[in-house]
Amino acid sequence: MGASGGFPIDLILFGMIAAFLVLRLRSVLGKRQGYEHPPEAPGRPDLRVVEGGLSEAPAAEPASRNHPTPDSPAARALVAMRAVDSNFTPDGFLAGAEQAFAMIVAAFAAGDRAALRPLLSPDTYTAFDGAIAAREQAGETQRTEIRALHGTAIEAAELRGGTASITVAFTTDQVNVTLGRDGREVAGADAVTEMRDIWTFERDLGSPDPTWRLVAARSA
Repeated sequence: MGASGGFPIDLILFGMIAAFLVLRLRSVLGKRQGYEHPPEAPGRPDLRVVEGGLSEAPAAEPASRNHPTPDSPAARALVAMRAVDSNFTPDGFLAGAEQAFAMIVAAFAAGDRAALRPLLSPDTYTAFDGAIAAREQAGETQRTEIRALHGTAIEAAELRGGTASITVAFTTDQVNVTLGRDGREVAGADAVTEMRDIWTFERDLGSPDPTWRLVAARSA
């Protein structure tokens, strides 16, 4: 997929693949905090994320939800999205994005391809599937726990025809650990790590399908 409308998707996807391979090898990125706790194995996230969140098991509210400044290109794009889809609101989108983040992180750690497929674009799914396959081939398993969602922020937004694209920054505390075939830690640690992830979601606003799909992801 080539660059379009200011989003260099090819470069972002390449960076996403590299980021997740690094995550597979090192598990813990960002700044480590001063306490530890045994992580729990993630469950199967088998619900689709739609505008405004899920029908059950909603994620905890973040400490903050930040919108772009008024009259910025992103803010104008959000207004244009609402003109196309009257059900769209920035807060409703962020609520759904927060659910998607938790579900995708858990599904990636669990290697749950069935849960990932409806939440990702085809190119993004291919990248995630490749990272999972590499982990499986190495006989490794990953355990991930999102301890806290400190905040979400809309960093960019664009409307190209009927296709809406929104980039969100997620600031979280996570525990990530990769285990080898023998069950020993090969990367990461049972320590809380502060992480900032930048994810881009897209949706055809003219489609009856309300799902926003992940098209790019990277760690800041």
